[in-house]
Amino acid sequence: MTVTRESPAGARYGRPADGRADRRLKILGVVLGAAMLGVIGWFGFSYVAGQDVSGELIKFKVVSDETVEAHLEVRKDPGAAGVCTVRSLSESGAEVGWKDIRFDEPEARVDKVATVRTTERATALELVGCQPADGG
Repeated sequence: MTVTRESPAGARYGRPADGRADRRLKILGVVLGAAMLGVIGWFGFSYVAGQDVSGELIKFKVVSDETVEAHLEVRKDPGAAGVCTVRSLSESGAEVGWKDIRFDEPEARVDKVATVRTTERATALELVGCQPADGG
């Protein structure tokens, strides 16, 4: 004699008779997955689109106790204007000068050498950052 045991409808580990709960979970998973991909795509696009101007400090040269020359390379949208900020530091690490360097050239890649005036002898120069220039 073989005894078959079926779980009663609505039992704790039994499968629902009509499968509506499984279908709802699948739909919920698809909706949440699509929303997550949309958010990741939006963050990625806004990050890439927000990078209008980028720069790199190629080298610097201490010319005297009052000046430093900065050689910058800037990449930007053609025709756009950008501003890069550099600051010079003394041996103690104190800021002894800074300058905003504007790039109005129509090219997408611009090399420029600029002179930064200092209050005392500088031993280092750093690129603080670059951003699109204001319209004025």
